[in-house]
Amino acid sequence: MARVKVLLIEDVPELGLAGDIFTVAGGYARNYLMPRRMAILATKGAIKQAEDIRQAGIRRRAQMRASAEAQAQVIENVKLLFEANAGENGRLYGSVTASDIAEKLGETVGFEIDRRKIALGYSLRDLGVYDLELRLMPEVSATFKVAVVREDETWDDANAREAAKAEAEEAAEAAAKEAKAQAKGAAAAEAEQIEAESGVDKADDEIEKIVAEA
Repeated sequence: MARVKVLLIEDVPELGLAGDIFTVAGGYARNYLMPRRMAILATKGAIKQAEDIRQAGIRRRAQMRASAEAQAQVIENVKLLFEANAGENGRLYGSVTASDIAEKLGETVGFEIDRRKIALGYSLRDLGVYDLELRLMPEVSATFKVAVVREDETWDDANAREAAKAEAEEAAEAAAKEAKAQAKGAAAAEAEQIEAESGVDKADDEIEKIVAEA
């Protein structure tokens, strides 16, 4: 398919910024970029407007960054509490999704949150406290906390559960280190014993050799 030269009039992720000129596949230009008003054909007349479009893009990005930074300040360190049904092992009967989190965060801060900007690789399926990141722009992000608790529990309950979990993990780690040290000590003792016994056998062999030679 023929390729065409286009002038971007909007920033296009993974392609370029407003005011840039690229040669792209004709289908990509006519079926995607141009219908969405992201680009126009780079005619001589359009190219004359490239610098104006580039400067407008710079101003627009600056405004977007300022807005994102202001939102990040509001979001930073926000705490969200989700009540859920869970089994004795802390596993939820269901999950807390990015959509759930975006909706509650939006209600808390007073502006709409795009769930796709929440750095959550999977839905939350266990009781616990989670540190999450909202990526407002590539260079602007904010962190906030989410606690998933049983019904009628509070942040105090969530923190207490996390403290108990950390204490149990620390105890298990200490026990594992102690067991490893004991195993290492036992192995060293066994090696010494084997070495000592090997030494005795070697001495006996030397005596037998001397007697035979005599």
